[in-house]
Amino acid sequence: MPQFTSIEVFSEFMNSFELYFRLGLKHILDIQGYDHILFVLALCAVFIARDWRKIVILVTAFTIGHSLTLALATFKVIQVRSDVIEFLIPVTIAITAFTTILKPRPSTGKGIQMNYFLALFFGLIHGLGFSNYLRELLGKEAVIWKPLLAFNLGLEAGQLIIVGAYLLVTSILVGIAGVNRKEWTLVMAAMVFGISLMMMLETKFW
Repeated sequence: MPQFTSIEVFSEFMNSFELYFRLGLKHILDIQGYDHILFVLALCAVFIARDWRKIVILVTAFTIGHSLTLALATFKVIQVRSDVIEFLIPVTIAITAFTTILKPRPSTGKGIQMNYFLALFFGLIHGLGFSNYLRELLGKEAVIWKPLLAFNLGLEAGQLIIVGAYLLVTSILVGIAGVNRKEWTLVMAAMVFGISLMMMLETKFW
């Protein structure tokens, strides 16, 4: 029976972790999977660079939500028709963008705001969308929780990259070029809303 040193075991773990982390990162940044990019943009649209802490909380709430259903779906605890999920994902994007159009300024109130709960709830739906992809990747992995954790962290890192890119563009346009903040927010939200409506028409399951 082969003997493995602790260094070899750790090295194998890190190699596996890096593989699934990169897969999660690539999946969220893949332009062909732009639905998740659109959702992150819909979350960010109302904010500017100085609001970065609020955005990180929102994105993390979204990650917690999709991590939960991603795990449950991967372990086959819950199963939902893929065509229904493919339709519901653009619905969540449309609702988030439309909420921003109605209120293109972030709330100044203290405490936990409704959009955090929406990010968490919509994350549950997006997690089901990630699950089919992840199940194909896992194949016959003996231990699932390690690649599952790495994949989720990769998704989170990818989302933060999207946030960083958006804040950079916003800082240039609003802070330097003098573009009106409200108009920029409305343009972004309206663009995301329009694309999500087209996606809903393309993915309707009835």
